[in-house]
Amino acid sequence: MKAGREIEDLLAIMAALRTPDTGCPWDLVQTFQSIVPFTIEEAYEVADAVERGDMADLTDELGDLLLQVVFFAQMAREEGRFDFGDVVYAITSKLIRRHPHVFGDTRDLSPEGVKKLWGEIKAAEKADRRLAREKAGLPAELEAKGVLSGVPVALPGLSRAVKLQSKASSVGFDWNDARLVIDKIREETIEIEDAISGGDKRKIEGEVGDLLFAVANLARHLDVDPEAALRTTNAKFERRFAHIETVLQQRGIAPGDATLAEMDRLWDEAKGLEG
Repeated sequence: MKAGREIEDLLAIMAALRTPDTGCPWDLVQTFQSIVPFTIEEAYEVADAVERGDMADLTDELGDLLLQVVFFAQMAREEGRFDFGDVVYAITSKLIRRHPHVFGDTRDLSPEGVKKLWGEIKAAEKADRRLAREKAGLPAELEAKGVLSGVPVALPGLSRAVKLQSKASSVGFDWNDARLVIDKIREETIEIEDAISGGDKRKIEGEVGDLLFAVANLARHLDVDPEAALRTTNAKFERRFAHIETVLQQRGIAPGDATLAEMDRLWDEAKGLEG
């Protein structure tokens, strides 16, 4: 085996790893279910490399993510379900079908028009799948048929909240002004205070969830990705806290021995250094 630049090289390596007796013992015992957590993790690592602007790391992480696709396709091929070529065909045909304004006769659409057309095509695809299953005598798809159907449960909480809210918005269940969402956030903070006074842990948890849902809704109204915004804030927190630790170390003070007021002053100092 040699490293290569073509997808066939990766497919051959994956097949070798999954070959009984001569393959990798770890790879051989994996299943569709066991690989899912790794796939999710690799997607996050891609996002992290993008956030950091590290193109060398991004090259590496995209390779790791591509491996997950190849891994799934190899296991499916072994079971006679589909192979990597079927995966490529599915996405290429979908892209052509969903972009008639590029590959067909529909032209001169605005970004809003493209989004509307995309939704109409997706709805038609779902109806076609349902009809095909009925004609084949197959049971109906297991997913619910309501407005909020089709949002994966495994999505990060904030991302899933935004998708649920967007679906509800498509039928008019939405505010038309971001400032009204801010009012809702204020309302939720008051309800958290009331829950804290009551001391009911489950009530507090529910109210905190309501607040996070409202904040995700505000991000959606302001066209901000809440996951990306939170990643940026997490990184900022890490930088500023690292400054606190560095200065305390220079003073011979362990973080646990510093006062909150002292750490607060260093936090403000870190903010000032960032401009």
